[in-house]
Amino acid sequence: MMTGPGEWDSYRGAVFGAAYRILGSVAEAEDVTQEVWLRAAAADLSGVQDLRAWLVTVAARTSYNVLKSARVRRESYAGPWLPEPLPTGPDAAARVLMDESVSTAMLVVMEALTPAERVALVLHDVFDFPFGQVADVLGGTPAASRKLASRARARVAAVKERPRASRAETERLLRAFKAAADAGNMAGLVELLHPGAVYVADGGGKVTAARRPIRGAERIARLAVRQIEIRRPGAYQIIECNGYPALATYSGGELVWLDTVEIADGRIATLRRLVNPDKLARMSHT
Repeated sequence: MMTGPGEWDSYRGAVFGAAYRILGSVAEAEDVTQEVWLRAAAADLSGVQDLRAWLVTVAARTSYNVLKSARVRRESYAGPWLPEPLPTGPDAAARVLMDESVSTAMLVVMEALTPAERVALVLHDVFDFPFGQVADVLGGTPAASRKLASRARARVAAVKERPRASRAETERLLRAFKAAADAGNMAGLVELLHPGAVYVADGGGKVTAARRPIRGAERIARLAVRQIEIRRPGAYQIIECNGYPALATYSGGELVWLDTVEIADGRIATLRRLVNPDKLARMSHT
């Protein structure tokens, strides 16, 4: 077994990071992390040469099983599914290995992968596992694991190839969008949005939210103004989620939605709004 909590703390970020990338859910990743800790605490690890690899392997295998069962639930999910946001600022409680693979845009694309493709991509491309070890997790051959990772890599290539706006530009556009929406400034909103902009909302069937993506700057602008008129939110703040600025909007001290964006040509090309109260409620516990 491990020598104590101090040793576990040095590996917890890798364990949680593997689980979160595979599952896209903070709550499920925390459950997997706890299960890995319990297994490690009870196991005889004296013969384990690479403890980090052992722990990540257990996390990946457990997450793979969770994801296979979760696919059924997600196929019947009410409206678009967005990953549960992961606070990644300096005050975040959950420490995770940071790179582009935890960005909201990447996790959205990864959701379209099969569970096996997702595991193969995370283990090989993020954690540098050889395909023999990937095959041990998936129960296949190294050649099959290589093909899975290759297919997954092709699917996510478009996200990696997109130029990313700076943090400063992203924050500026988020603040400007919020100000224009609060003021009911339709012209200002349209100017901030790319003509081919897409709006995606995740209400999880718990609150009113668009069940399909909305396309076009003018349609999105009208919706943004209407939502302000209906909810009358108050305070807001820029926070860091999944490695990039996000706009948290509050009403009566309660977080009511979280906006993340992708920028193209200096305008908002994709606006993702999380309003599912279950996912928002866990933000303060992460």
